[in-house]
Amino acid sequence: MSEEFRNFEDPPEKEDQFRNNIEPTMSPIAAAFTGLIVVFVLYQIGGSLLTLLIFGLDLESANVNAMRLMTIGGQVMFILLPALMFAKLVYEDVGTIIRFKLPTVKEVFAFVFGLILIAPLLQSYLYLQNYLLNLLAQKIHIIQVIKNLLDSLDKLVTETYSELLRSDTIFEASFIIFVVAVVPSICEEVFFRGYVQKSFEFRIKPIWAAFVTAIFFALYHFNPYGLIALFALGFFFGYSAYKSESIFIPLILHFLNNLIAIISFFIVGDDEFLQSTAADPADLGINIFFFLFFLLLFLVYIYILNKNYDKLSKKKESL
Repeated sequence: MSEEFRNFEDPPEKEDQFRNNIEPTMSPIAAAFTGLIVVFVLYQIGGSLLTLLIFGLDLESANVNAMRLMTIGGQVMFILLPALMFAKLVYEDVGTIIRFKLPTVKEVFAFVFGLILIAPLLQSYLYLQNYLLNLLAQKIHIIQVIKNLLDSLDKLVTETYSELLRSDTIFEASFIIFVVAVVPSICEEVFFRGYVQKSFEFRIKPIWAAFVTAIFFALYHFNPYGLIALFALGFFFGYSAYKSESIFIPLILHFLNNLIAIISFFIVGDDEFLQSTAADPADLGINIFFFLFFLLLFLVYIYILNKNYDKLSKKKESL
């Protein structure tokens, strides 16, 4: 393991202390997977069935504000509440498991800076991924078949989101930000970086706890082309949660990431948003440069952050 992640890999004494103070009512690994299965069934399957019962098969003619309210209800009832209930039933100490601790101002800005670096890195990666897939699809038939299936799923996902993101007024735009940025950041972070990752940390090293949690975080979003980018974001969120021991850091990062996506949609509109797999060959060189440049910057950032983290987490500057 590289030096910049060494402190992340080896649990410090505080981890042993929190394990000794909490006695789970079941295996933490089993608790994590039980939560993942229950939330998947409730949110993805139960939520989909409930949507069909209320709105029918013709979702295009459904009232968009009703769909937005349905999205809020699904996130709160099927992700947030199960996370809190499982934390209470399995561990009793909800605050410690969910990481309800205020971070310092320096911690917040340090991780926001990391998000600023990783955002263009992942954007360049997505271009390179799509460019390579398009190139391989032209040469290999089976990849073209798989790509066609992924394109269909991607189109369904992007069209659904584009309906939720369309706005005509400032009030509607504000409501969209609440639905797509505020609510998911709270519900998903409490569940994934709170309950699930903390459960894994009882039995495996923090770096692997964040890694496994990030895999499920990416899979839960059903975004075929964004899978690796979502994993990378989830892993960074998990890193921030472990280092800060505060759920508010990944929550803020998640909110800002979604907010940037919403603002980008408002600026570029539907056409650019729906062309999520486009990769103009003329942009290949610049995207390779940006990918390598921001990858180097991000690795240096992680190294410096680990070396100096104790200075950031002093309590006198807590939010």
